[in-house]
Amino acid sequence: MGAFIAVVILLAVVLIILVNCIKIVPQAHAMVVERLGGYLATWGVGLHFKMPFLDRVAKKVILKEQVVDFPPQPVITKDNVTMQIDTVVYFQITDPKLFTYGVENPIMAIENLTATTLRNIIGDLELDETLTSRETINTKMRASLDVATDPWGIKVNRVELKNIIPPKAIQDAMEKQMKAERERREAVTRAEGEKKSTILVAEGKKESAILEAEAEKQAAILRAEAKKEATMREAEGQAQAILKIQQANADGLRFLKEAGPDANVLQLKSIEAFAKAADGKATKIIIPSEIQGIAGLAKSVVEVAKES
Repeated sequence: MGAFIAVVILLAVVLIILVNCIKIVPQAHAMVVERLGGYLATWGVGLHFKMPFLDRVAKKVILKEQVVDFPPQPVITKDNVTMQIDTVVYFQITDPKLFTYGVENPIMAIENLTATTLRNIIGDLELDETLTSRETINTKMRASLDVATDPWGIKVNRVELKNIIPPKAIQDAMEKQMKAERERREAVTRAEGEKKSTILVAEGKKESAILEAEAEKQAAILRAEAKKEATMREAEGQAQAILKIQQANADGLRFLKEAGPDANVLQLKSIEAFAKAADGKATKIIIPSEIQGIAGLAKSVVEVAKES
């Protein structure tokens, strides 16, 4: 009975040892395995078996991209301005073996390397350049960190400056400058608005004056055309009247000729014509000798003076 229990215990111990020797590596992970204290292999995704008591998993490595946010670091610009800058580093482990044996504390090493690199870059820039050159600083830092961390099996993908915090006095000066700039832009905008408004009013008055002048011109043209048309119609009427009078006279002469009047009738017509002439405004009238003989007048010439 005691032997059976010992066998069962032995089998249980062996089973536990065998289970512990079976390793499953998940996706985006790796395991660095050592045998008798020396590097043996790097296990990738899948099922693996290690030798009991001889092999051990030295380090489990995450191959996904990782993000580390470092606290603000004091830096000094070229023009001797001290400011605080905190950075965010995006990195990825590309070689688990180098990552395991390259450096004792990789995250601390990256943090210190980031701080020294940042101080070197900012030391060559003035304050204004530092505030406006984030992209340039990010690019330089990424290139420097990527080269420095390559022996550790780490690839730096991106480096971002999260915050740039200048001294309080400089912040106040910058705020005043920004306020002055905003007020200047507001004044310029207001002046431009007033200018445009004045121009629009002047253009409106100009267009109104032009329209009034054109309307007056058209009215004058229409009045002149109407007057011209009335004058022409009046002239046409007078011409037609004269033409009708002449036609009537011609018709009368023609009728008189056709009637064959004797001398007495002609003398009577002469007297009628003389009477009409006497109704005019002439100051002197000369009586023909024929009329003297007809009327039996005593004098040959009668002068009649009239006041006009």
